[in-house]
Parts: sequence; C-alpha cells; structure tokens
Amino acid sequence: QVQLVESGGGLVQAGGSLRLSCVASGSISSINNMGWYRQAPGKQRELVAFITSGGSTNYAHFVAGRFTISRDTAKNTVYLQMNSLKLEDTAVYYCNADMVSYGSFRYPAVWGQGTLVTVGS
Repeated sequence: QVQLVESGGGLVQAGGSLRLSCVASGSISSINNMGWYRQAPGKQRELVAFITSGGSTNYAHFVAGRFTISRDTAKNTVYLQMNSLKLEDTAVYYCNADMVSYGSFRYPAVWGQGTLVTVGS
C-alpha cells in the first residue's frame, strides 16, 4: 500500500504566496514523475505541473512563471511554490506520483485527499 498526503493549503490574499507539500509513503522503491493537479468547483481536474525523476519540469500555461515545482527524492516529497496567486487559482490541489515497489511493480495511480487553496481579494 502507498499513500500520498498533501499539506500547505490555506487562505491567502491575491498576490500572495503559498507552498504546498506532498509526501509519498509506503513500500516504495522509486518514484518516476511527480505532479500537481487542481480542481476548482464545477470544473474538471487539470494538470498544474510535473517533475521527472531527473528533475525536468513542465508547467501549465496558466501558472508558468508564477509556480515552481521541486522534489526531494530522499524524502519522497514534491513541493509546489505558488507566487503571485490569483483569484482563479482557488481550487483543491492534489498530487500524483508514479511509484514503483521493491518488486519493481508499478503501482496504480494513487491520489491524496487534496489540500484547499483559497485566494481572496
């Protein structure tokens, strides 16, 4: 069994910053891509950013230049630094990770419970 736990959400004023964290735990040998998604009320879940095991990053156009994704491989943790937050960034943020067991079994997709980010005016 593996688990993802997000934290760091909260209420912030427009223009402010937040840093989200997501820790993967369980019987994990390695993690390939790690990513952040978000889902606003009444909308579909969308990809925000992802980072490969080699550290390459990719961002959705609506956060490029404002958000930074990073990871600590030793801690099985991925971060999302969010700056210059806008009202439209309000959403529940979820992380996702492509995890491999010690038996080289690739786990099915696992989602955490999410962390709510609310941007106020």
